[in-house]
Amino acid sequence: MSSVATDMVLRVVREGLLLVLVVSAPPLLAGLVVGLVVGALQAATQIQDPSIAFVPKLVAVVAVVLVSGPFLGAQVVRFAEALLALIPLVR
Repeated sequence: MSSVATDMVLRVVREGLLLVLVVSAPPLLAGLVVGLVVGALQAATQIQDPSIAFVPKLVAVVAVVLVSGPFLGAQVVRFAEALLALIPLVR
């Protein structure tokens, strides 16, 4: 494998990992924030039922995915198009 091909593969892998971080960050951060708020409310009210935290986190994650879905989907499509454009260059 030539140096140019190695550099291209490394760049694609780096961009793919960065894309994974960008796509997964909004739902994960929403779940984290809602989990912390619900946890604080549960500690303040001394209600320690684990199922109480599940529904607000689920609603928050779904809402964030619905809101940020078009942007995140466009990023994934852009990356896929770039990878497909590189196919003729692979030998």
